[in-house]
Amino acid sequence: MKTRLDRIKKDIEKLAEYNATPGQGLTRFSFSEEDRRAREYIKEQMILAGLEVYEDAAGTVVGRRNGRDNNLPSVMVGSHFDSVRNGGNFDGPAGVVTALEIARLLHENNIETEHPIEFVALVEEEGGRFGAGLFGSRAMVGRVSEQELNSNRDENGITTGEAMLKFGLDPCTIQKAKRPPGSLKAFFELHIEQGPVLEAERKDIGIVNTIVGIRHYEVEITGRPDHAGTTPMNMRADALVLSSKVVMAVNKLAKEAGEGTVATVGSLRVSPGATNIVPGKVVFTIDIRSRNEENIETIIDGVKTLLTEGCKEEGLSHSVNCKIAVSPVHVPGYIIDILKKKCRELGLSYKEMISGAGHDAMVMAEITDACLVFVPSRGGRSHCPEEWTDYEQLQKGVQLIFKTILDVAGVAKQ
Repeated sequence: MKTRLDRIKKDIEKLAEYNATPGQGLTRFSFSEEDRRAREYIKEQMILAGLEVYEDAAGTVVGRRNGRDNNLPSVMVGSHFDSVRNGGNFDGPAGVVTALEIARLLHENNIETEHPIEFVALVEEEGGRFGAGLFGSRAMVGRVSEQELNSNRDENGITTGEAMLKFGLDPCTIQKAKRPPGSLKAFFELHIEQGPVLEAERKDIGIVNTIVGIRHYEVEITGRPDHAGTTPMNMRADALVLSSKVVMAVNKLAKEAGEGTVATVGSLRVSPGATNIVPGKVVFTIDIRSRNEENIETIIDGVKTLLTEGCKEEGLSHSVNCKIAVSPVHVPGYIIDILKKKCRELGLSYKEMISGAGHDAMVMAEITDACLVFVPSRGGRSHCPEEWTDYEQLQKGVQLIFKTILDVAGVAKQ
């Protein structure tokens, strides 16, 4: 039983058509018209593959294939189908297409598994529209709050909850998306690497053994806007000066932490933002990632200490808001062993890796065993129009996930 390259290619190209920025990369935000058209295609393909299809309370598309014993926990496979602005065609859809092709193979070959299998297309993983990513998977583990639905807004001021209502979903029922304890046996996600390692080392597959922990913070420092020419230096409450010290400290603390720890200040907004006015307020983000959660804690503790002391000295005030907090994930050894065995059987070269990017798999690891497999990215490019993975390489990854799921879900004996 072999996956079909023509169908994999068709799925990727078809999903790429549902795009708000043709010719400028892929832009498909959640709960948009492009989202609606993409999910219609996904649901259509799931139905053709014999699945029972529905959308959960968060808007994730789910296709279920019953097992011989439906009281057993399900094996789940899939990824997200939203995108960043002006991104590529493979980030997320590669995993959704994997799920579709596996569903077809099971259906065409009348394969019955002991465990039920669920095929998913998750929403708002990127956070491209509302700023807080991993939405579909976080809803499945019960980590989407009413406050988030009412406070996170897109660039037009529309809240997540309002967008869901307009899309035909009821945000008041979001907790219904939460999966009961013990309802899932494992979660499988195929993803493009989004880095250059596999291509450079000529490896077919990246077997992820660890997914780094991630924290996203929004920091606000408030001082006082004053005239830049008439306010003496010793009488200023300049929010940008302390912000600059924090930015430098974030860089220094991450380097000191080691173990591959990284920290980034990626967005900074200065108000009023005029040449001749002392900055009265600065809002900036901090992204911290490490395989060791203690390193993350050390960095943010250092930042908070600097903020407290700096604000006291300079007559400023501050707030620190944690937007996303996900602990490091270590993939279970038995799954890694199965993946290695299947790679050898299929003649695929592989490399064990640490994932420095966040994926739905790391959230799902809170409630089940999670598996993450990478396929090569040309030039390591991602989140840009140039993002590309050769279809033949993608097919190898799909075949690997298919064979592994058969082992984990168990082929029913006739």
